[in-house]
Amino acid sequence: MIKQAIIVQEDQPFTLASLSPSRPQRRLVLLVALALGALFIMAVQHSHIQLGRIDAFVPAYGTAIFVNDLITSVLLFNQFAILRSRALLAISNGYLFMALMVIPWMLTFPGLFTPNGLLGAGLQSTNWLAVLRYTGFPTAVIAYALLKDANRPNRWWERSLTATILSSAAMSAAVVCAMTVLVTAGDAYLPRISIDRVHFSTFLLYIASCLILLNAVALILLWIRQRSVLDLWLMVVVCVYAIEIYLVSFPGLARFSVGWYAGRVFGFVSSILVLFVLLYEITTLYAHLLRAVLAQRREREARLMTGDVVSASVAHEVKQPLTAIIASANAGLNWLDRVEPELDEVRRVLRRVVTAGRHADAVIENIRAHFKKSAQPRTSLDINDVIEEALAVVRDKLQTHRVAVQAAPNKRLPRIKGEQVQLQQVLLNLITNAIDSMATKNGERVLSIRSEVHHSGCVMVSVEDTGKGLEPGAMDRIFDPTFTTKAHGMGMGLSICRSIIEEHEGQLWVTADKGRGAVFQFTVPVDLGSASADLSNAFGQAL
Repeated sequence: MIKQAIIVQEDQPFTLASLSPSRPQRRLVLLVALALGALFIMAVQHSHIQLGRIDAFVPAYGTAIFVNDLITSVLLFNQFAILRSRALLAISNGYLFMALMVIPWMLTFPGLFTPNGLLGAGLQSTNWLAVLRYTGFPTAVIAYALLKDANRPNRWWERSLTATILSSAAMSAAVVCAMTVLVTAGDAYLPRISIDRVHFSTFLLYIASCLILLNAVALILLWIRQRSVLDLWLMVVVCVYAIEIYLVSFPGLARFSVGWYAGRVFGFVSSILVLFVLLYEITTLYAHLLRAVLAQRREREARLMTGDVVSASVAHEVKQPLTAIIASANAGLNWLDRVEPELDEVRRVLRRVVTAGRHADAVIENIRAHFKKSAQPRTSLDINDVIEEALAVVRDKLQTHRVAVQAAPNKRLPRIKGEQVQLQQVLLNLITNAIDSMATKNGERVLSIRSEVHHSGCVMVSVEDTGKGLEPGAMDRIFDPTFTTKAHGMGMGLSICRSIIEEHEGQLWVTADKGRGAVFQFTVPVDLGSASADLSNAFGQAL
């Protein structure tokens, strides 16, 4: 069975801006980068081919870019609200600036709304607005990279998040408006980038080279300072922006060529990369939250079930001596009545014993009635789900004691038949005992949970720890009621676990792991109905 080690640490990050990329995430980023690189090579080979003008392309492209960048900016502002990071504030405003700059670019684009564009601008305004837009993103990325390691001073914006976000968004909008006014008003004085509505001048080559160099600087800073998943994807976005600038500017120096259209497509891809990752993160966090809520609900039910089992065990253990007390007291009263009928004081004391014994019996029955629930029906279960939910309940305790978990699911196991809450309670007891055992010992702390098919045909679950282990004398008494190796334990947990497993027609036992902890194992019968259905389906497919 393949094991997957999950290290649970304190202050575990859950956002893209603080979460370290895993190996699969790095492979995914590399795969995306290679795919985009291959598409770039294909676009360059045919970039000089001139195509016709598609009137709907520019408004569709501009609208998509505006929506994508605006949503990404909002999500990044939300990350800033969580982490209070000035770096996140910078990159959020960078995406907002990119989104807002699309508006004047589209309004001045020749032939889109009017033959010469709106805002009373000339042909050069569209080009310079695009240049300023392409300058804004790498500048924001550079600011993000430089601010990543800056200490957070205790300033006013940490106490007024709403005001900080609104004021920074207003500043971005003001910068966009100022740039639009300056560019459109000074159109006649701007250096010429376009020769006509289709062809560019060679001056664009120098501007594009400077923009690509600026993106290279942003990429280098991200590479040096990259620590999070967000850094990794921003590196891909910076590269895609550089590709877009190259395709739009260099091949053929003309609008509406294959390279120009391909560059706009790459621009659209760059606008959705971080957005998709952020949306995936939100979906993942929502799934974790839902599982946590369900686990909490099951934990509450498990506690009620535990109260039922504990009250039954206490009643069984205590009612016998209480019955003896009552019988002895009644016998003593009878003998006292025969020998010394005048000992009223003794009778009164003995009656108190009888009354106290009956009262204790009534209290125990009342506690049992309070916790008692109707028997839960046994259903077909996936043991991997039971293990996963039990680990979710004790996740905080694992994190507190820095325990590494090895619990890779075994997808080839047959389904079992049992009561989910009870089996979950067994796992919770075994996992909690393992954590407590490892918490008192220095060194490696690893909790291994394996599930496999036992030679008896049942499903066997093993809970192994690297704690202090069990003493030889404790091996035979570990499941006895009231026997415990803990200073403040009652000794009921393992006895209850064995009772639950035996009620499920299984077995629970423990073995020593050669001085390296203990291994608790239990078996649960297979759901024969589910196994027969699987066999029938397999036989039907074979036919």
